[in-house]
Amino acid sequence: MAPWPQVQIVWGPGFAAAPHRHHCVQLLMTLRGSLRIRGAPQKRWRKCPAVWIRPDALHELDARGGTLLIGFISAESDLGAALCDHIGSAIQCVPAREVGRWRIELAPTPNEARVERWLLKFLLRGQRTVAIHPGVLRVLSYLQDSPSMLEDLSLKKLADIAALSPSRFMHAFTESVGVPVRPYILWLRLQQAACDMTEGATVTSAAHRAGFSDGAHLTRTFRRMLGATPSDLALLNRVTLGFSLEDLPPSEATPRQAKLVLASAAPKPQIAHAGAAPQSG
Repeated sequence: MAPWPQVQIVWGPGFAAAPHRHHCVQLLMTLRGSLRIRGAPQKRWRKCPAVWIRPDALHELDARGGTLLIGFISAESDLGAALCDHIGSAIQCVPAREVGRWRIELAPTPNEARVERWLLKFLLRGQRTVAIHPGVLRVLSYLQDSPSMLEDLSLKKLADIAALSPSRFMHAFTESVGVPVRPYILWLRLQQAACDMTEGATVTSAAHRAGFSDGAHLTRTFRRMLGATPSDLALLNRVTLGFSLEDLPPSEATPRQAKLVLASAAPKPQIAHAGAAPQSG
């Protein structure tokens, strides 16, 4: 499959996102003014120019009326682990002085070169290795290398790859990744569908290839995990930063070290949208 890279930065028109949660570290920043963020509908809105979101934290966003930059950072990456060490709460506003420095680097109209320079200068300063069970690491590599999410992803198959019993594998996976294996696979399926749609696939075809029952099922999952529909997230540009997972020998229990590879992507096309109208839930 083609999951999102370990770091993906997208920017474009701001929008409002319903309450949602997803398994990645997220940065939300307006290039001018402020956005509004809160943890749940009953919580009070907070106003700030930029905010960090911890993995799996429920949040609701209103960034309409300006340009919004969104960073998705893999929770399993060394960068994601380092960021989590410094994000003290589920939702943490970035100090205005820091945002001011970021905005100077990005300029009012970002481009790929400016975003890459900003990434290298401000976000990649601190990293730490992530302790992942060797068997779980083999499963993560298998999931990311699979040609599609229609492969055999049964618990027995994944436990066999990890060389663990099913019960031990489930425990080791949740302990290593921070989320159970089934929600993690759903997150990967959503990533695959999103990547397919950026290449011009319709919602319906992307849904089927990623293992969703139909376009409406995919759209509902988008809203639950990203707070918006596919067309809401048709942002115009992206820059990616990825690393390759390396298999560890079965006897090696030390944390893995990620290899970082910088790659800029071409402007992101508008996502083709077809199928049933968005539904909540």
